Amino acid sequence: MTISPTASPARSAAAMPVLIALSATHLLNDMMQSLIPAIYPIIKTAYGLDFGQIGLITLTFQITASLFQPLVGAYTDKNPMPYSMVAGMGFTLAGLIGLAYAGSYPLLLLSAGCVGLGSSIFHPEATRMARSASGGRHGLAQGIFQVGGQTGGALGPLLAAFIIVPRGQTSLAWFSAAALLAMMLLAWTAGRHAALQRVQAAAKAAKQSAGPVVRERSTAAVAFAATILVILLFSKNAYSQSFSSFYTFYLIGKFGISVQSSQLMLFLFLASSAAGALFGGILGDRIGRNKIIWFSILGALPFTLVLPFADLFWTGALTIVINMIMSSAFAAILIYAMELMPGRIGLVGGLFYGLSFGLGGIAAAMLGELTDRIGIEAVYRICAFLPAIGLLAWFLPKITEPRHG
Repeated sequence: MTISPTASPARSAAAMPVLIALSATHLLNDMMQSLIPAIYPIIKTAYGLDFGQIGLITLTFQITASLFQPLVGAYTDKNPMPYSMVAGMGFTLAGLIGLAYAGSYPLLLLSAGCVGLGSSIFHPEATRMARSASGGRHGLAQGIFQVGGQTGGALGPLLAAFIIVPRGQTSLAWFSAAALLAMMLLAWTAGRHAALQRVQAAAKAAKQSAGPVVRERSTAAVAFAATILVILLFSKNAYSQSFSSFYTFYLIGKFGISVQSSQLMLFLFLASSAAGALFGGILGDRIGRNKIIWFSILGALPFTLVLPFADLFWTGALTIVINMIMSSAFAAILIYAMELMPGRIGLVGGLFYGLSFGLGGIAAAMLGELTDRIGIEAVYRICAFLPAIGLLAWFLPKITEPRHG
């Protein structure tokens, strides 16, 4: 099966103000989400939790997002609702305040679920906006969008180290200001996007030029390729979740460093995702999605296999390299899926942000239970083989796509 893009009129310039605003709101959204795993060392002690319960918090957040994102995306493909993201951010705000003042473990789970619901509303519509504002540079647009999310995700541990750890769980409520700022940015972005859509609709090429035509494809073939893409993202997200949820415990237990030092190292691991996402998006426009996907698999695997045997310095260095390489493929995988299912941008965004991250949450819960049984160092030796699942990319169909200089 070969996928080729539709011939389209001259490419328009990317709507950079919209892309930058979407990236900024993605930063704020994912920064607030990343505060959940960043406070795990605090709430583990305060509530007397075991690793299984920690994994269940991650599962609750991820499953809430997973269940609703594809549904939201499928609905908004037919009924675009750009202002719905403002309401979604309201759920994130409520969840954040709940996490700050939760008096019991069930309330922690409920609050984490609210944050996940906010994510499920934000990502599908924001993904469609980024695609529409790309001007044909889909990799660049997704890379810019992803830089915001990855940077925001990396800021959580840093903020936890310098604000939440010294000031306590209730300091989470301070970050409600970030949610309010995101709501204002999203309202502005929705208005600008509506104007952009009117201009594109005048040429009657917006959605067709935003997605390629898939030739000689059957529903079964597309479903098979999409399943492989989901599995690829699952392997990457499961590996990343092992770090987001348990890396600080691994560093503290193996090397005896402080909580703040472990949070700083978690920040370095997560921050490397931003560079990898932007690099992968831009390079994917130039050399093609398939090559980027293979690079992320073959490039990371040797380093993940060495990591469990490294000392403290090389543990930090290797995790940065690993995450940069692995995160380079996200934009390529997402755009590949959009080219498989043209006109279903919201569904693709919801499916791949929701389902794949939800599966990552399931992996976090399973890894938590496994850690309680065999120990965290043994779990990281097992996780080292997860990127090898990416070898399934061999079965993906080739994509014929334009190159952008």
